[in-house]
Amino acid sequence: MELKKIAPDVQLGKNVKIFDFVNLYGCEIGDDSKIGAFVEIQKGVKIGKNVKISTHTFICEGVTIEDEVFIGHNVSFINDKYPRSTNADGSMQTEKDWNVVPTVVKKRASIGTSVTILCGVTIGENAVVGAGSVVTKNVPPNSIVVGNPAHLVRTL
Repeated sequence: MELKKIAPDVQLGKNVKIFDFVNLYGCEIGDDSKIGAFVEIQKGVKIGKNVKISTHTFICEGVTIEDEVFIGHNVSFINDKYPRSTNADGSMQTEKDWNVVPTVVKKRASIGTSVTILCGVTIGENAVVGAGSVVTKNVPPNSIVVGNPAHLVRTL
């Protein structure tokens, strides 16, 4: 039984640790990063160096995660503001029917467990997003945000 699915187009840096039940394709992962179990990282995603991605996390196309970022368990990224299964005529949507909206997580940010990050936002350098938050807008550098929607509670 195959426990990891790592496509041949994945670019892995040195000393990357990948646990079982992971699905990686078309992405880049920097040196010394760790990818926990039950993680999917889609095409076009760029992960920096010394990044820790905890279990049960989904990182979709359009996401960039810079160096030294912590991603908690069960974090979900979104890349489409108005997702639909079908077009107006009832035909199934394909990649041609929508545009990826990029998201960036800056260096040394920390994302808590069960956070949902909507597309088109930037989470600033050294920012902390509290567990269970829903990020709907940019998070300033050196700040702590919590809640749904995530709001500023203090600066660091």
